Amino acid sequence: MSAATNIPAPEAVVLAPVLAPDNAEFRSRMGSISRQSFAYFAGTIFTAAAGYFFKIYLARTLGAEALGLYALGMTIIGFIGIFNSLGLPTAAARFVAAYCAKGEYSQLSSFLRGSLALLATVNILLVAVVLLAGPWLAVHFYHAPKLSPYLWAFAAIMLLGVLNMFLGQVMAGYRDVGRRTLITHFTGTPANIAIAAVLISLGFGLTGYMAAQVASGLLVLWLLSASVWKMSPAEARSARSGLYIRREVVAFSTVAYGIAALQFVLAQADKVVLGYYLDARQVGIYAVAMALVGFVPIALDSVNQIFSPIISELHAAENHAVLQQLYSTLTKWVMILTIPLAVAMIVFAQGLMSIFGPGFHAGAAVVMVGAVGQVFNCAVGSVGFLLLMSGNQTEFMKIQAVNAVLMVGLNVVLVPRFGIAGAAIATTITTIASNVWALTSVSRILRIYPYNAGYLKLALPSVCAIASTLILARTLAGVHAQWKVAGAGLVLAYGTFMGMIFLFGLDQDDRKLAKIALARVGQSFRKTVFASYE
Repeated sequence: MSAATNIPAPEAVVLAPVLAPDNAEFRSRMGSISRQSFAYFAGTIFTAAAGYFFKIYLARTLGAEALGLYALGMTIIGFIGIFNSLGLPTAAARFVAAYCAKGEYSQLSSFLRGSLALLATVNILLVAVVLLAGPWLAVHFYHAPKLSPYLWAFAAIMLLGVLNMFLGQVMAGYRDVGRRTLITHFTGTPANIAIAAVLISLGFGLTGYMAAQVASGLLVLWLLSASVWKMSPAEARSARSGLYIRREVVAFSTVAYGIAALQFVLAQADKVVLGYYLDARQVGIYAVAMALVGFVPIALDSVNQIFSPIISELHAAENHAVLQQLYSTLTKWVMILTIPLAVAMIVFAQGLMSIFGPGFHAGAAVVMVGAVGQVFNCAVGSVGFLLLMSGNQTEFMKIQAVNAVLMVGLNVVLVPRFGIAGAAIATTITTIASNVWALTSVSRILRIYPYNAGYLKLALPSVCAIASTLILARTLAGVHAQWKVAGAGLVLAYGTFMGMIFLFGLDQDDRKLAKIALARVGQSFRKTVFASYE
């Protein structure tokens, strides 16, 4: 969670300090975060690139209506899925690391066994709910009876998804995001694409696409299960523990469960309202456009994967100085990696959407508005995780609750008047509001703040990147293959921005950190690959 804001730092909050040259712990942490984040970043880039071209294939093969049915089906299992995780995946990242650090292997064993048993039981019951209630929702709420035959696949995706999410968070608790990325991104994604392409080419259409997701989900479940078993300490594997889950886990999971419910509203309210007021085709266009927007915060998502458990550890140790340095430095580098991507996406939104076919041009406005919101999201850094992992989950839940109401209200007002563009506006306004509020809470409660004078050095590179891409767009406006222009614009935006950054935007400490990060990143894939075969 994040969002760009220009509000001044409160007087009681000290601006981010300058990096101390001898801060060994900070440098070590940055190196570890860089290495693990790069592994996740590379996996996400691979998945995003593969998924982007695959969505083009799906859009041209299945059409907007089929993609709209898929998006509506995902809202059904998303709604029912509010009840399926019980907050346990979020708890896994926190308590697996804690139990291992304290040597409480019996408690670790009990947590893993009990959580998996509870998740499996609850989700089998919810599968029955999807199969029984889904057809009514498809016909009477979405007015899309064609959705009903695919409900079996959506139910299976829901069951496999929550189990894979839990096991993935267990691996995060074991501090091995790299191996998890190898399984989920570099194995699961190609398997899904390959199986779907074969089945669709054989004439199975949307059914083939759904079946491929179920098959790849089963593959990922098997690989994650084997990895978690191998990574678990021998004492935990051999412990004769029951299925007991400690009270502290229940308390944390309850709040995390509430937050997950609110995040569903924030993530799905736009599509639910669109499905009610508009047809499946419009929902399909919107879903494709928002999938493009989802690429913008890729750097922030990568950092959050490894930074979140570190927040918990540093806060528990009351090491706020290092936490402040990490927060400030990571937020700045997230912005450096995000601004050129957002600029290119906004300027060349029309060309990017044209790749999916002439029927998808209406989604360009959604891309432009949504990208602006995600720039705000990245500009405040990991504010959501800072609240959640520091024991201030109630504050985070309050923020999410208020903004969920705002999200629904804005969609109900704007969608009937402006269609899919109205949904994008509602999402962007809610994103900005929630992140500004969270930033204020972090600075008030934790007394840390990400911004310092060094952020001003991002202004000139940003202006140059915007100017160069606008000139390119105007110069090549008549070129037929606009997707090629968009690709050239992305390269130009990054080239211009990064060139200006390295010439004028980095101070001495930034350059030192860049060298540390590059050194650690160079080891990342080798360690990940070797570890997967141990």
